[in-house]
Amino acid sequence: MGTLQLSLAALGGVVLAAIVAHGAWTARRAEVKRVTDAAPAPAQEPSLGDPLPPRAEADAGAGMWVDGPPADAATSGPVPLHEPGLARRQEPVLTARRAGARLDSLIDALATLKLDHPVSGDHALPLLPPTRRAGSKPFHVEGLNAETGAWESPQAGARYSEFQAGVQLANRTGALNEIEYSEFVQKVQAFADALGALPDFPDMLDVVARARELDHFASQHDAQLALRLAARGSAWSPGYVQQHAARHGFVSGALPGRLVLAGAEEGAPPVLTLQYDAQAALAEDPSQSALRELTLSFDVPQTPSAQHPFSAWCASGEALALALDAALYDDGGQPLHPSAFAAIEHELTRLYEALAARDLAVGSSAARRLFS
Repeated sequence: MGTLQLSLAALGGVVLAAIVAHGAWTARRAEVKRVTDAAPAPAQEPSLGDPLPPRAEADAGAGMWVDGPPADAATSGPVPLHEPGLARRQEPVLTARRAGARLDSLIDALATLKLDHPVSGDHALPLLPPTRRAGSKPFHVEGLNAETGAWESPQAGARYSEFQAGVQLANRTGALNEIEYSEFVQKVQAFADALGALPDFPDMLDVVARARELDHFASQHDAQLALRLAARGSAWSPGYVQQHAARHGFVSGALPGRLVLAGAEEGAPPVLTLQYDAQAALAEDPSQSALRELTLSFDVPQTPSAQHPFSAWCASGEALALALDAALYDDGGQPLHPSAFAAIEHELTRLYEALAARDLAVGSSAARRLFS
């Protein structure tokens, strides 16, 4: 998806540049602080009691937008940041109850598969397509449980009176195209033939047009906030960084050089990530590795507003800057002052509202799938 840079001219003409949240930063050799060094007095634990944000990669300076909200986002009035959250997206209204269903007409192109009589899940499962992707787009198959009336992933022991398949219209790789849609149709047609079902596919031109429109909207409202912490004096070792980050709730992530502040839901994306040079983390003796820059970020559409990621991002950045004797910067090397957070917050609020108005409230299932 494309990116949009938002200029906050009201803050002295500072250009807000995009930064890639997952980029690793090159460490320069210098005097290394060991974990055993005397650490600065720990800062206050970050407070998580404030606002919400969206995927514009904020950087330091006056308002760090990477893939920020479009200029026309200002037409939507901001939502008070201390509200419990933005309007939660509703599942599309269907003729049957949807218990735990993954398909969503908001972001999926749906095909129905009519049956002459119910079939068992045991019969259907071996006939499902071996891969559930059409190009770069995932697709899913659901069955209408004949007993419960709920749409669900096919399961052994259940009986289904109807099936439906859906391919995702867009994600961060772009919009569904004609080739991907054709691949989806081919795979679902084979499943329908094996099942003895009659498939009904939506028109390709309509689907591709919907996909492009959704992709355009998503590219205008995809956002990640990120700031840089740069050492004022001595460099840090990975252990020294981990020691201070742990005091603020960060734990080691799955990738080298990545610490995360975990979300409330098991398996959900982290609220914040703190990244540094992966090579330093993989060194034979990490204590001898020198780090001079860290990146603190969060993925806006992936993070529920109820977890207050923006206030956590602000508080963690300031606390770590104090503990590590670091300065806060944006990607252009401009200092990030505390007053800049208010401007960022204002723009984030607009983006939250725009996403919620499209039934893509941050942290919702549809938003996480679309912005993946």
